[in-house]
Amino acid sequence: MATAAIPQPRPVGAGTVIDKGLKTGALGYVSNVVIAVASTAPAYSLAATLGFIAAVGGVGLQSPAILIVSFIPMLLIAQAYRYLNRADPDCGTTFAWATRALGPGLGWLGGWAIIVSDVIVMANLAQIAGTYSFLLFRWQSAAASIGAVTAVGVVWIVVMTWICYRGIELSARLQSALLTTEVLTLAAFAVVALIKVYSGHPAGSIHFGLSWIDPLAIKSTGALVNGVLLGLFIYWGWDSGVAVNEESEDSANGPGKAAVVSTLMLVLIYVIVSIAAQAYAGTGGLIANQSDVLNFLGGKVFPRPLDLLLIVAVLTSASASTQTTILPTARTTLSMARWGAVSKSFGRVHPRFQTPTFSTVLMGVLSVIWFVAIVNLSSNVLADSVTALGFLIAFYYGLTGVACAVYYRRELTRSAKNLVLLGMAPLLGGVMLLGIFVKALFFYGNPDNTSSPGVFGIGVPVVVGVGSLVIGVVLMLVSRPIFPEFFARRTEVADPVLLAEVEAAGRAG
Repeated sequence: MATAAIPQPRPVGAGTVIDKGLKTGALGYVSNVVIAVASTAPAYSLAATLGFIAAVGGVGLQSPAILIVSFIPMLLIAQAYRYLNRADPDCGTTFAWATRALGPGLGWLGGWAIIVSDVIVMANLAQIAGTYSFLLFRWQSAAASIGAVTAVGVVWIVVMTWICYRGIELSARLQSALLTTEVLTLAAFAVVALIKVYSGHPAGSIHFGLSWIDPLAIKSTGALVNGVLLGLFIYWGWDSGVAVNEESEDSANGPGKAAVVSTLMLVLIYVIVSIAAQAYAGTGGLIANQSDVLNFLGGKVFPRPLDLLLIVAVLTSASASTQTTILPTARTTLSMARWGAVSKSFGRVHPRFQTPTFSTVLMGVLSVIWFVAIVNLSSNVLADSVTALGFLIAFYYGLTGVACAVYYRRELTRSAKNLVLLGMAPLLGGVMLLGIFVKALFFYGNPDNTSSPGVFGIGVPVVVGVGSLVIGVVLMLVSRPIFPEFFARRTEVADPVLLAEVEAAGRAG
C-alpha cells in the first residue's frame, strides 16, 4: 500500500477534480448506469420490502402507488446530484457538496450518514446472500441456521471487499453480468405471473386495477408517509453511480446523467414487478410472507427447477449490492481524508490497482463485525433496520437537495430553467425527504409500531437510524479541534462561468 500526496481542496474549474490517485477514465457511461441500478439491488429490495409496504395500515392495494410516490423525491434528488456533479465531480458526493454549500459541519454529517447507512445495510445484504446461497441448493436446514448463514454471509463480504480492492474495472464487469441476470429474471417473473393470473386464476390472485397506482386512493397521510419511508430504501443506492465519478470517462456529466436514468429504470422495474406480485398473491399473500416475498412466489410462479431463477436473482442482487455498497463508502472516506476531515489513513490509494486501500478494507471489517453482531441478536432487528435506513437516506439525500439550491442560489434568477432545475426541483425533493424524516420520527418512535421491543421506550428504527446521526454529531464535535483547518472552511457558491462551460461540454459530448 502507498499513500499518495494529499493536496488541499481548492475551488474547482470546469470539469476538474482534486486528484486522489483513483484510476481516471476507467468507466464508461453504461458502467455508471449499471453500478447505479445494481447498487439498489432491485430483486433483493423487492424481496425484503414489498411485503412490509403492503403491511402498512392503510396502504392495502396501493403498494405500487407507494413506489411511484417514493420515486418522485428520488428523481428530484437525482437532478440535484446531476447538477452538483457538474460543478464538482468529487467522489465524496454529498460530503463535498454540502461542505461547499452549507458548511463543513453539515458536510461532515452528510459523509457520516453515507458511511453508517452503508455499514448498517451490509448486515441485511450478507444475511440474504448467506440464506439464498443455501436455498439455491435447496438446503433448507442450513438456510434456517443462524451459524451457517452467518458464516457464508461473512464469506460474501470478504469476497466482495477483495473485488473492490482489486480494481474498479473488475467491479464494473462483474456488476454488468450480475445485473443482466437479475433484470431478465424479474422481467420473466412479471410476465409469467401476469399470464397465470389472467389465464389460470390461481388461488388468491386478483386482477389489476388503476387504483393500485393512484396515490389519492390512500386515504391516510400517515400510511402514505410510512410507506414512502420504506419506499426510500427500495430506491436507495443509485448514487453509487455518481460516487465513481472520478473514475469515469466524462466525470462532470456522465455519472450525473446516469443517476437520473437509473431512477427512471428503477421505477419501471419496481412498479411492474410489484403489480405482478400483488396480482398473483394478493395483499394477503404478500403480508403473510413479508420477510421474503420473492422466495415465496418463486415456487408458485415458476415450475421446478425454474423456481430457482428467483433465488438466483435475489442472490446475485444481494451480492452485487454488497460490492457496490463498499465502493461509495470507501470513496466517501477517501474524499473526507483528502479534504482533511478525517485521518489521512483513509486517503491511502493502492499504487497499482488505484483503489482506496485502508478505506475499502476497513469497510469490509466493520461490515463483518456489524453483521455478526446484529444477525445473532434478532431477526426483527434486521427487519427494523430497513426502516432505520430510511431515516439516514432521507437525511443525506435531503441534505443534497438543499445543498444544490443553496450552492446555485445566485444562478436561479438568470432563467426559468435554472430556477426549476437548480432550485425548485432539488429543494422540493429535499424538503419532501426531510419532512418524511420528521413525520416518521414520531410514528416509529413508538415501539408499538415496530417489529422489535423498544429501547428505553423508543422504537428500534429511531434508535438505530436517528441514534446513529446523534453519534455522528458527537463525533463531528470531537473532530473539530482535531481537524481545525477543515472546519474553518467557508461556504461557497457556484461559479456561473463554470456552469456554462460544463453544460457546453456536456452538449458537445
